[in-house]
Amino acid sequence: MTTTALPPVIVGAGPAGVRAAQALVAHGLRPVVIDEAARAGGQIYRRPPANFVERAAATLYGFEAARAKAVHAAFDGLRDRIDHRPDSLVWNAQGGVLDVLHGPTRSTARVPHGPLIVATGATDRVLPLPGWTLPGVYTLGGAQVALKFQGCAIGQRVVFMGTGPLLYLVAYQYAKAGARVAAVLDTARLADQLAATPAMLRQPAVFAKGVYFVAWLRAHGVPLHGGVRPLRVLGDDAASRVTGVAWHDGREERRIDCDAVGFGYALRSETQLADLLGCRFEFAPMHRAHLPVRDAAGRSSVAGVYLAGDGAGIMGADAAEWAGERAALALLADQGVAVDGARTALLERKLDQLTGFRRGLERAFPLPRDWAANAPDELVVCRCENVTAGTLRQTVAVNGADELKALSRVGMGRCQGRMCGVAAAEILAHATGQPLAQVGRLRGQAPVKPIPIRLVTQAPAEGARA
Repeated sequence: MTTTALPPVIVGAGPAGVRAAQALVAHGLRPVVIDEAARAGGQIYRRPPANFVERAAATLYGFEAARAKAVHAAFDGLRDRIDHRPDSLVWNAQGGVLDVLHGPTRSTARVPHGPLIVATGATDRVLPLPGWTLPGVYTLGGAQVALKFQGCAIGQRVVFMGTGPLLYLVAYQYAKAGARVAAVLDTARLADQLAATPAMLRQPAVFAKGVYFVAWLRAHGVPLHGGVRPLRVLGDDAASRVTGVAWHDGREERRIDCDAVGFGYALRSETQLADLLGCRFEFAPMHRAHLPVRDAAGRSSVAGVYLAGDGAGIMGADAAEWAGERAALALLADQGVAVDGARTALLERKLDQLTGFRRGLERAFPLPRDWAANAPDELVVCRCENVTAGTLRQTVAVNGADELKALSRVGMGRCQGRMCGVAAAEILAHATGQPLAQVGRLRGQAPVKPIPIRLVTQAPAEGARA
């Protein structure tokens, strides 16, 4: 057995990070677990603040309550055997060191690392529409955070819009909690979902949950509209708030009153850290995105760096748990530790079996391919830098694709392309007539998220501990 001077580090304590930590501890290691949240669970199993009134798991997580409780219990049982660093943002990775921002005081630390498991999860995939910058417009994930973490709704009369399983899940969670859901507007057509049914039946329990959410919403009087084209969020300029949504149903323009909107088009992987670590990326057609390359065990193209969970490709919470454990076993094997071959084969087989189901989801809830063609020139695509669709098209026409980010500043603001990257790529592909795979991507740069300006001028002490 070979050893390294530094303990393994796991970034992220969602389902993938928790199971990775559990596997490492089971083999006698004490990993460092760095997580942005105060409590483990990730986005899907997000826990309310510790000082909040405890709410029942069934209320917070619905059908996933048992799995959420299992993940939470697994992590809680590891507390004395891991070096847990909550409320900690990894904002840079360079030269074998992670730069970390910690807690309310925003203290900084440099964390040297040996083997590293990156389990950074996912964020909403966004396609902007006119009015999306109005107060009262949230991503689906943001709306879900408000409900799970803060115990409140984003509005009194909410429209949910976009496509993907999360659309119906969040609408169901809001309606179940007593909020008034004015409508669910899905860009996917019923024909898309029917065509994808055979593939989705590969995971019958998951498919049944989706059917239940739709049926429950219908039974409780929530209007569901499919095959729509969102046109704009309506707002009152004087009061600066949402007043409604306009969409096209294939025959005519329609409108509905609301005071809040939750929208999104499934999820996109958080890949910035993998980018900073030097991982090689390739275009993944199923995900319609450039993703870091990994093998079946989770090994990246960089020795000692392992990728797990939705941060390496959207596959869902179950797959994240399996991928986290598999990546940890790969790390152990690479360090000369004997691991259970039957277990590794089983995990890889489970992950492989989910691929067909994942393709079915993309068929059932496709990203609207006509979005870029219909995006008006005045539409703000990058809200951080106030870059419009027209500016992107003009930049491409004059300078070509390579200079798009440098000359338009798209993706150079606070979100670092999280909100605008997908839309910018779609507009670029449409404007140049190139396949999406060939137009490139917005590369990750430090800091991956906003940090205090003092960190730009004050280098942290070498080896400092948060």
